[in-house]
Amino acid sequence: MTPPYRVGDELPPLEIPVTRTLIVAGAIASRDYQDVHHDAASAREKGSPDIFMNILTTNGLVGRYITDHFGPTAVLRKVAIRLGAPNYPGDVLRLTGRITELRTADTSSADASSDEVVDAVEAVVQVTGGNGIGRHVTGTVAVTLPEPSAKRAGA
Repeated sequence: MTPPYRVGDELPPLEIPVTRTLIVAGAIASRDYQDVHHDAASAREKGSPDIFMNILTTNGLVGRYITDHFGPTAVLRKVAIRLGAPNYPGDVLRLTGRITELRTADTSSADASSDEVVDAVEAVVQVTGGNGIGRHVTGTVAVTLPEPSAKRAGA
Protein backbone atom coordinates (compact mmCIF):
# COMPACT_ATOMS: atom_id res chain seq x y z
CA MET A 1 0.00 0.00 0.00
CA THR A 2 1.43 3.35 -1.02
CA PRO A 3 0.61 6.39 1.10
CA PRO A 4 -1.25 9.24 -0.58
CA TYR A 5 1.82 11.48 -0.66
CA ARG A 6 3.99 12.64 -3.55
CA VAL A 7 7.16 14.65 -3.89
CA GLY A 8 6.13 18.25 -4.38
CA ASP A 9 2.99 18.01 -2.25
CA GLU A 10 2.40 21.16 -0.20
CA LEU A 11 1.29 20.85 3.40
CA PRO A 12 -1.51 23.20 4.43
CA PRO A 13 -0.17 26.24 6.32
CA LEU A 14 -0.43 26.49 10.09
CA GLU A 15 -0.82 29.90 11.68
CA ILE A 16 0.22 30.21 15.32
CA PRO A 17 -0.41 33.44 17.25
CA VAL A 18 2.81 34.43 19.01
CA THR A 19 1.68 35.45 22.46
CA ARG A 20 3.72 36.53 25.43
CA THR A 21 2.41 33.43 27.23
CA LEU A 22 3.59 31.12 24.41
CA ILE A 23 7.08 32.65 24.46
CA VAL A 24 7.46 32.46 28.24
CA ALA A 25 5.87 29.01 28.56
CA GLY A 26 8.08 27.62 25.77
CA ALA A 27 11.20 29.00 27.43
CA ILE A 28 10.22 27.56 30.81
CA ALA A 29 9.25 24.18 29.34
CA SER A 30 12.63 23.92 27.62
CA ARG A 31 14.48 25.16 30.73
CA ASP A 32 15.78 28.22 28.92
CA TYR A 33 15.81 30.84 31.65
CA GLN A 34 17.60 33.56 29.70
CA ASP A 35 15.95 36.83 30.60
CA VAL A 36 15.40 37.85 26.96
CA HIS A 37 12.64 35.20 26.81
CA HIS A 38 10.63 36.44 29.79
CA ASP A 39 11.71 39.94 30.92
CA ALA A 40 10.87 42.75 28.48
CA ALA A 41 13.03 45.33 30.28
CA SER A 42 16.07 43.04 30.18
CA ALA A 43 15.42 42.25 26.52
CA ARG A 44 15.32 45.99 25.71
CA GLU A 45 18.55 46.56 27.66
CA LYS A 46 20.16 43.95 25.39
CA GLY A 47 18.93 45.64 22.20
CA SER A 48 15.68 43.78 21.49
CA PRO A 49 12.36 45.64 21.31
CA ASP A 50 10.67 42.94 23.44
CA ILE A 51 11.02 39.34 24.61
CA PHE A 52 11.39 36.80 21.79
CA MET A 53 10.83 33.09 21.21
CA ASN A 54 13.70 30.68 21.82
CA ILE A 55 14.89 28.11 19.28
CA LEU A 56 13.62 25.13 21.28
CA THR A 57 10.06 26.45 21.17
CA THR A 58 10.37 26.99 17.43
CA ASN A 59 11.75 23.45 17.06
CA GLY A 60 8.77 22.07 18.96
CA LEU A 61 6.31 24.04 16.84
CA VAL A 62 7.92 22.73 13.65
CA GLY A 63 7.59 19.18 15.00
CA ARG A 64 3.95 19.82 15.91
CA TYR A 65 3.30 21.12 12.39
CA ILE A 66 4.62 17.90 10.85
CA THR A 67 2.89 15.48 13.25
CA ASP A 68 -0.40 17.38 13.07
CA HIS A 69 -0.31 16.86 9.30
CA PHE A 70 0.87 13.23 9.11
CA GLY A 71 -0.97 11.94 12.18
CA PRO A 72 -0.26 10.19 15.47
CA THR A 73 1.73 7.30 13.97
CA ALA A 74 4.27 9.64 12.37
CA VAL A 75 7.72 9.49 13.98
CA LEU A 76 10.07 12.45 13.72
CA ARG A 77 13.50 11.14 12.70
CA LYS A 78 15.40 14.38 12.18
CA VAL A 79 14.58 18.05 12.63
CA ALA A 80 17.21 20.51 11.40
CA ILE A 81 16.25 24.18 11.59
CA ARG A 82 17.88 27.58 11.27
CA LEU A 83 16.45 30.77 12.75
CA GLY A 84 16.13 34.15 11.08
CA ALA A 85 13.85 37.01 12.13
CA PRO A 86 12.78 36.82 15.79
CA ASN A 87 9.23 35.97 16.88
CA TYR A 88 7.90 38.79 19.08
CA PRO A 89 4.60 38.90 21.01
CA GLY A 90 1.63 40.03 18.94
CA ASP A 91 2.86 38.53 15.68
CA VAL A 92 1.73 35.36 13.89
CA LEU A 93 4.07 32.53 12.89
CA ARG A 94 2.93 30.99 9.60
CA LEU A 95 4.46 27.58 8.89
CA THR A 96 4.44 26.02 5.44
CA GLY A 97 5.95 22.81 4.10
CA ARG A 98 6.64 20.86 0.94
CA ILE A 99 7.58 17.19 0.56
CA THR A 100 10.96 17.06 -1.16
CA GLU A 101 11.67 13.34 -0.94
CA LEU A 102 9.92 10.03 -0.26
CA ARG A 103 11.80 6.83 0.40
CA THR A 104 10.99 3.41 1.78
CA ALA A 105 12.49 2.06 4.96
CA ASP A 106 12.12 -1.13 6.98
CA THR A 107 11.63 -0.58 10.70
CA SER A 108 11.38 -3.23 13.37
CA SER A 109 8.52 -3.10 15.80
CA ALA A 110 9.11 -1.07 18.96
CA ASP A 111 7.91 -4.10 20.96
CA ALA A 112 11.08 -6.07 21.76
CA SER A 113 9.06 -9.30 22.13
CA SER A 114 7.84 -9.05 18.54
CA ASP A 115 9.66 -9.99 15.35
CA GLU A 116 7.26 -7.85 13.32
CA VAL A 117 8.82 -5.78 10.54
CA VAL A 118 6.75 -2.98 9.08
CA ASP A 119 7.31 -1.39 5.71
CA ALA A 120 7.39 2.35 6.18
CA VAL A 121 7.79 5.46 4.14
CA GLU A 122 10.08 8.25 5.21
CA ALA A 123 9.12 11.70 4.00
CA VAL A 124 11.52 14.62 3.92
CA VAL A 125 9.74 17.94 4.28
CA GLN A 126 11.20 21.40 3.67
CA VAL A 127 9.62 23.71 6.26
CA THR A 128 9.59 27.49 6.36
CA GLY A 129 8.00 29.85 8.81
CA GLY A 130 7.52 33.56 8.51
CA ASN A 131 6.16 36.39 10.59
CA GLY A 132 5.46 40.09 10.10
CA ILE A 133 9.13 41.02 9.87
CA GLY A 134 10.44 38.19 7.70
CA ARG A 135 11.51 34.56 7.61
CA HIS A 136 11.66 33.17 11.15
CA VAL A 137 12.66 29.57 10.46
CA THR A 138 13.83 27.34 7.63
CA GLY A 139 14.55 23.68 7.94
CA THR A 140 14.21 20.08 6.93
CA VAL A 141 12.27 17.39 8.76
CA ALA A 142 12.51 13.64 8.14
CA VAL A 143 9.45 11.74 9.34
CA THR A 144 8.63 8.03 9.19
CA LEU A 145 5.08 7.16 8.19
CA PRO A 146 4.33 3.50 9.07
CA GLU A 147 1.93 1.55 6.92
CA PRO A 148 0.18 -0.79 9.40
CA SER A 149 -1.32 -2.97 6.67
CA ALA A 150 2.12 -3.74 5.21
CA LYS A 151 3.17 -6.38 7.76
CA ARG A 152 5.31 -8.95 6.04
CA ALA A 153 4.51 -12.60 6.74
CA GLY A 154 7.30 -14.67 8.22
CA ALA A 155 9.58 -11.72 8.96
